[in-house]
Amino acid sequence: MAPSLPLAPMKPVDKATSVSSPKKAARAARSAVRAPSSQVGAVSGEDGLMRPPWATQDPLLRAYYDTEWGMPIRDERGLFERLSLEAFQSGLSWVTILRKREAFRSAFKHFDPDKVARFSDRDVERLTADASIIRNRPKILATIGNAAATIALRKDGGLADFIWSFKPERTPEPRTLADIPTSSPESLGLSKALRKRGFAFVGPTTMFALMEAVGIVDTHLLDSHRRGTSGIWGHTGRSKRSGTRGG
Repeated sequence: MAPSLPLAPMKPVDKATSVSSPKKAARAARSAVRAPSSQVGAVSGEDGLMRPPWATQDPLLRAYYDTEWGMPIRDERGLFERLSLEAFQSGLSWVTILRKREAFRSAFKHFDPDKVARFSDRDVERLTADASIIRNRPKILATIGNAAATIALRKDGGLADFIWSFKPERTPEPRTLADIPTSSPESLGLSKALRKRGFAFVGPTTMFALMEAVGIVDTHLLDSHRRGTSGIWGHTGRSKRSGTRGG
């Protein structure tokens, strides 16, 4: 599932009709209005590169899409941060999280699980009063609990190996946004496995979004300039690396 963002319905833009100027890009975007959501595919930006519509609506989202989304994250702290931010994002747009990401990092000690797991009731009150982050008490408490669960996982190989073990054998090959699933057997399996380990706010939809964001699956649209760039998946949906468990 791509980052949650209200999208204006847009028609897909064919590679053969790539836009060569800002004016043409604007006309192409306007002409796409009123297309059924099932037909929403990659659109050409002012730079001529194809992206999904959600990555064209804000400069922050565009930079995130072009440089981060779908690239592999394999370290404990990086995955704990993404796991936490995906939980906070639930019900909100991802651009909201991106705008607050540095504040989150500061508030949660750069998502060091050892430090977060030691947060006290005073820290909880500090966080619930911090307007620079999402002041959701259940999610704050879940992040602290998930830090402790992350530490406990170290004796069994660690969070990174645990999450990546649910990499499927194939990844979706979407041409339109409607082709992208919001969950999978592997994300359901990961959700159940993490819950058994004491994690919270790790539902199958949230876990699928995590898997997309960190490269475990590749749901870049087939016409996107980012398709197949992670080094994990080929353009056709076949894995370049082995080592799966969930599917």
